[in-house]
Amino acid sequence: QDWEQRQEEDTLLIERILLLVRNVLHVPPDPTEEQGVDGDASVHDRVLWALHISGMDDLLKFLASAQVEQQWALHVLEIISLMFRDQSPEELAALGQGTAGDEHGEDTRELETLRQREMAEKRARALQRPSRHSRFGGSYVLQGLKSIGDRDVVFHKGLHNLKSYTHDLGKEPRRVPRHRQA
Repeated sequence: QDWEQRQEEDTLLIERILLLVRNVLHVPPDPTEEQGVDGDASVHDRVLWALHISGMDDLLKFLASAQVEQQWALHVLEIISLMFRDQSPEELAALGQGTAGDEHGEDTRELETLRQREMAEKRARALQRPSRHSRFGGSYVLQGLKSIGDRDVVFHKGLHNLKSYTHDLGKEPRRVPRHRQA
């Protein structure tokens, strides 16, 4: 609503909401609760994310830039100041210019080393596992090993199975009756 059409209750409600947001952001960090991994989001970061998801940050930008909403400028300034309380100006300026600096370079190097290690492991696994099919497929004549009659044995499996060859290969084993089993 325009500021001329607002009731006194609406003005009080807006002010109370802004004060609530300011007070929530003003809560100091609890060191015992924020002892997570370096990449974990702190409570402050999660509150900022919730404000962003709810669209409150866009509303604050509107209140800060609208000429008719100047009465809230001090509250909005305080909220924005609290939003950036854990940030250093140098880091923000570097991020704003598009150069992430040393941290970005470090992350890139770390990702590159991880990628190279993964590729080396993949190559090692490929060398260890046998190829999908034996390249020595076909039929082979085993000289010196006689089959039925005077002919040499013809072996139809891959060469890697040759060591386990017996004349009984592929035959159904003879069933022993139950009363003759020992």
